[in-house]
Amino acid sequence: MNSAAAGSTGADRNRGGNAAMERSGRLSAAVLGAGLIGVDLAAKIMRSRSLECGLVVARDGETPGLRQAADLGLTTASGGLQSLLDAPEPFRVVFDATNAMAHAEHAERLRPIGTLLVDLTPSNYGRMVVPSVNGTDVLTHHDVSMISCGGQASIPILHALSQAHRIDYVEVVTTAASVSVGKSTRMNLDEYVETTQAAVRNFTGVKDVKAILNISPARPPATFRVAMTLLGEGMTADSVRAAIAVAEERVRVFVAGYRTTVCVVSEDRAFVVVEVTSSGDRIPLYAGNLDIINSAAIRVAEQYAATALEPISAGKS
Repeated sequence: MNSAAAGSTGADRNRGGNAAMERSGRLSAAVLGAGLIGVDLAAKIMRSRSLECGLVVARDGETPGLRQAADLGLTTASGGLQSLLDAPEPFRVVFDATNAMAHAEHAERLRPIGTLLVDLTPSNYGRMVVPSVNGTDVLTHHDVSMISCGGQASIPILHALSQAHRIDYVEVVTTAASVSVGKSTRMNLDEYVETTQAAVRNFTGVKDVKAILNISPARPPATFRVAMTLLGEGMTADSVRAAIAVAEERVRVFVAGYRTTVCVVSEDRAFVVVEVTSSGDRIPLYAGNLDIINSAAIRVAEQYAATALEPISAGKS
């Protein structure tokens, strides 16, 4: 059993392990938070060729996700952020899967270490990154925000359309199954909407933006979907579909279940719907909200790792 009952006991087991990970061609990573997002994220890190999950942390040793992580063979600890800070060697990448209110403190306390902090909360604190649009920003910013699941699903398409057309108004309506929305997300509903709106404005230059989040209680659970309405000029069915096709292809490199299901263009209005199904390994197919934000987080961390590991690879050649 790899689970630590409290404090930094689990972290102590990593003594010397982080350097060994780098010598093996992987960067050491830790997951802060063991909810729905955190556990799926840890499972995805285990499949990465350039990251290795050295620790999964929660604040409560009875958290079900912590037991699930231990069952995967991962080292765990229940001392919260302090478990990371007490580790003998700093983790090169930390994924913050806690809540928006806590992220600013986490960022401040980890900053002196030089860790890449990948924020999966809607805190709107660090550099907003969408892998297929500005993923390389992770090389120059050590606190990066993954915005929200709705932001990751909509912004690739909205950015592409705003580059090709004049857009005056954007509305983004995200629908996620209730059973795929964890406690932390429910605590951060206002932050989710505000951060998604801010990100759409940032990536498109459109000032008039509205974001809505629907948590669906439907049975069977609704597949994660994002509906986008755009008002502007010069949009035609051909031009909109061409821009979407390129954006979709770039996202599907790391989110295979990402696809456009509706695209209707009429005069100066476009209506586009994207659905995301998960890879279906540890989370249900309908939970594309978890899959897209976690896959995006892994993608940017791997982009960072590719550069960070270059000197080690060069030394072996």
